[in-house]
Amino acid sequence: MDARRTVVIGVASGYGAGDPACQDGAEVVRALRFLSDLEAVGDGLHWDQPVRAAQPVPRDPVDAVQGVATRLADRVGQHLARGDFPLVIGGDHSCAIGTWSGVKRALGAPARLGLIWIDAHMDSHTIATSATRNIHGMPLASLLGHGDPRLTGVGGASAKLLPGDVCLIGVRSFESAEAALLKKLGVRVYFMHEVRRRGLPEVFAEALDLVRRRTAGYGISIDLDALDPAEGPGVGTPVPGGLLRADLVAALTQAHGDGKLLALEIVEYNPYLDERFVTARAIHDLCQSLIS
Repeated sequence: MDARRTVVIGVASGYGAGDPACQDGAEVVRALRFLSDLEAVGDGLHWDQPVRAAQPVPRDPVDAVQGVATRLADRVGQHLARGDFPLVIGGDHSCAIGTWSGVKRALGAPARLGLIWIDAHMDSHTIATSATRNIHGMPLASLLGHGDPRLTGVGGASAKLLPGDVCLIGVRSFESAEAALLKKLGVRVYFMHEVRRRGLPEVFAEALDLVRRRTAGYGISIDLDALDPAEGPGVGTPVPGGLLRADLVAALTQAHGDGKLLALEIVEYNPYLDERFVTARAIHDLCQSLIS
């Protein structure tokens, strides 16, 4: 990743998910050294201490997620201030509230942050619209300023993203309430049928232009369930008909070396569902496409 030092921040939190096992995902990637070859690239790839919930863990999962997100936002901001490139590995997707709140705070109030959200789902529920009340279905809405104040207030009270600076790629499973919110706000959504019709390279190039155009910088958040389950079985909410790993890796190379890319986030890795560590190898390839 150009001249910046890549720092991996593992998020040991599954408090926003129905199955909390993804809290162990980053540690398995580290312990089994799936990213070891990247440690020799440039200034290397360095592992920071993992971000965890406060002890004792709050009984209310919203409070638990708020605490994790607040710690993560602080950590991400510290690394950006040092000139590092944060690579966040979750943990469930609620950690995105912390990742991108930290990036936005580091940019400063007047600056706009762009975000490419690669996911089978929209993650744009609020407590009021969610049937499951699982917070990993709410982070994008929270970053856009909608939902529980404990979540929208991480890293500052204002929204972290403007709708015109955000796009989703790979969506194929969603509920009407969250779709209505994104449509009302004007967020660009590339559903899987459009990705298949146009091809991922063209879609990703268009998304890059969208998130770079009016912003001071942008990020990429990848939920591994964006991949087809055959390519990424180690997730808690698999959805058939997803992206192919090779296609996504190739698309991400369009952002390789881009100084406006401020952070990368890869989430929802459940190592206990990962047959033959297929998904862990996908994490390696996704990281390699941007930092080698």
